[in-house]
Amino acid sequence: MPLVRTALIALFLVAFLQNAAAQKRPQSIVKSRGAVATDGRCSGIGMSVLRQGGNAIDASVAAALFRRYSWRKAIAYDSRETAPLGATEDMYGSNPDLKKKGALSAGVPGKSRVYTQLGNNTESPWKQLVTPAEKLAEGGFRISKYLYMQLNATRVDHLHSSKSVNMVQKHFTMARCGIITLKDLQSYRVKVTKPLSANILGYELLGMPPPSSGGAAMMLVLNILSQYGIPSGVSGSLGVHRLIKFLKHAVVSDMLSPEFAKDLKKKINDDKTFDPKYYGGIWNQIDDHGTSHLSIIDRERNAVSMTSTINGYFGAVMLSPSTGIVLNNEMDDFSVPAKSRGDVNVPPPAPANFIRPETTIVLNVTHHCTQGIRKTTCDTQNSYLGSKQRVFMSFFLESFFLHMDPLSSVLAPRIYHQLIPNRASFENWTTVFNDHFEVPKETRVVLEKKGHVLTPVSGGTIAQFIVQESDGSSGGMSKLVAVSDPRKGGFPRDIEIVI
Repeated sequence: MPLVRTALIALFLVAFLQNAAAQKRPQSIVKSRGAVATDGRCSGIGMSVLRQGGNAIDASVAAALFRRYSWRKAIAYDSRETAPLGATEDMYGSNPDLKKKGALSAGVPGKSRVYTQLGNNTESPWKQLVTPAEKLAEGGFRISKYLYMQLNATRVDHLHSSKSVNMVQKHFTMARCGIITLKDLQSYRVKVTKPLSANILGYELLGMPPPSSGGAAMMLVLNILSQYGIPSGVSGSLGVHRLIKFLKHAVVSDMLSPEFAKDLKKKINDDKTFDPKYYGGIWNQIDDHGTSHLSIIDRERNAVSMTSTINGYFGAVMLSPSTGIVLNNEMDDFSVPAKSRGDVNVPPPAPANFIRPETTIVLNVTHHCTQGIRKTTCDTQNSYLGSKQRVFMSFFLESFFLHMDPLSSVLAPRIYHQLIPNRASFENWTTVFNDHFEVPKETRVVLEKKGHVLTPVSGGTIAQFIVQESDGSSGGMSKLVAVSDPRKGGFPRDIEIVI
């Protein structure tokens, strides 16, 4: 029978991870009854819920865009932090540090709200879902090498000093958090919407709606890509050059229009690259921070993709002693008005991302579910995408068109570009586990000849995904291939691996 593939991809930027780094790292597993791809320890917790009869939604709460096959529909849940009611675009004055850490850097949290809302679709008792996290909080856990590195690199004394604790006790309770009030917490609402939808290259692509910009951006890139011969038109060094230019165009309006994509395709020059203005870049971009992501498929093939974050390492670098929560610094991702510095090469901040009460930041995060029918092929795909959208594109091409195995795809070295600053970052580094990633020199030489400015980078996007494969040999039960990126030491788990 023709191969049937369903993929759930999770891409997330460098984040602090709670994985059991000392364990053996199975970077890829192949099973059929259910799989979880996220950080190592969280994978195990999510899988234990599936093993006890829970569904993918149960597992995601224990360990968002999700697709429930029993309903035959996809739902997008937006629980991103919002600006407090008392927030203003000039609230930080001339002190940018207030935006990065401390009381004023925290946004109104929404994660507990979305967990409660998702609880309406769970099959397991709520106590069963939260008990694993409770045990970790009370008993502690063995930290990973990466968390150890960040603890050494971050001034975590701020979390424990008597001065900070006194300030936290005064300003950070569930009723008061900087300028966050009880009214902020009570009025927070999770946005439940329909995903964006587009049919491209024989696949129905579903993505998160605004304020997430990544879903629309990826649909635009795929519409441009579909006008080339696949995969020959995007292979080799020329393919890398084209893909970089596709992504540089993916910051404009009218992203879902195939006609607009055709017009942009005419601007793709195979011989050279241009400055950001050529691609419509008129606003400066915020350097975003890390997130954690999980991908889950259960035995009924319900699929969940969820991203969560407190933004920077250790968030606001403040701990609430009344709740034990490290507070977020999501306000740092808003843009603020700035006086011109006289540098014509630095665009002004984007007004659409200025601070306004009850608004969320303009995100470059993307979740995807795709269901494609090409002959008898059915696909479900899910991803987190930061500014590193090339990883998703590479996996999509390599896995679905070049038929590369999922692990080989995630091991391939990467090049990133987010338009501003006008440079391409390429991997050239060795992880703490001695895995080395480096873009081939011949590829870099070709790109430099075309005018690309290249900068080596350590770290980058991390991928977690699940691929469903069915060839009729498993008695009607399709196989799940779960892959975790070795760049941060995560590993996947499945039901059968622990039975």
